[in-house]
Amino acid sequence: MSDTIISFKNVSKTYILYKNDQARFKALFFKPRNPKTNKALNNVSFEIKRGESVGIVGDNGAGKSTLLKMITGVSFPDSGEITVNGRVAALLELTAGFSMEMTGRENIYLKGYILGLEDDYIKTIEEKIIDFAELGDYIDQPVRTYSSGMKMRLGFAINVNIEPDILVVDEALSVGDATFKKKCKNRIKHIINDGTTVLYVSHNAESVREICPRAIFLKKGTVIFDGPTEETLKIYQESKKKKK
Repeated sequence: MSDTIISFKNVSKTYILYKNDQARFKALFFKPRNPKTNKALNNVSFEIKRGESVGIVGDNGAGKSTLLKMITGVSFPDSGEITVNGRVAALLELTAGFSMEMTGRENIYLKGYILGLEDDYIKTIEEKIIDFAELGDYIDQPVRTYSSGMKMRLGFAINVNIEPDILVVDEALSVGDATFKKKCKNRIKHIINDGTTVLYVSHNAESVREICPRAIFLKKGTVIFDGPTEETLKIYQESKKKKK
């Protein structure tokens, strides 16, 4: 089995920018004339080895979210080739895929099925997820009765307990109070120590240094630098200074 767990080869993605929802709906039936576009990714290539922790840095609009959505299978490239060899857990949109009418416990199984997990395996991690989420009796109440924070805690608990091969983390994520946030960060560190491949998106240079020996700097959809974290952050910071 190859050591490469994620591979991007000459990947590009362009989005059409619509003026409003009406224009977006109209485009379902009629091809827009001379549409305004945004090239989110432009001929991006890189490989990530099994067990690596890699930081993704860049300003807003650099293409970080598009890249992560492609790794998680939410979005697809216009051109190029993407290979992902393993189960992916994404700490991005934590409540995606939840049924509001089902209970928290039922949603554990629903999310598990969406991730391709077998019933027997979900049963083995069910109590771990429930203990981690700290929802008490609410675990057997409909998710529509949850606060937004409770939904996120359940989503986080599911994703970090399915023993993923690849964990995608957005540091901007906010889950619960300070104590629970610390618990989440400790869990992510534990997953890294277990040899899980981690992609970590952050604007915080110190946290990237702490977690990732390697980092990729994206700018306007293009890979500017890919290498040791200290070197990548230096080039990123210099790029920001030039903009001022």
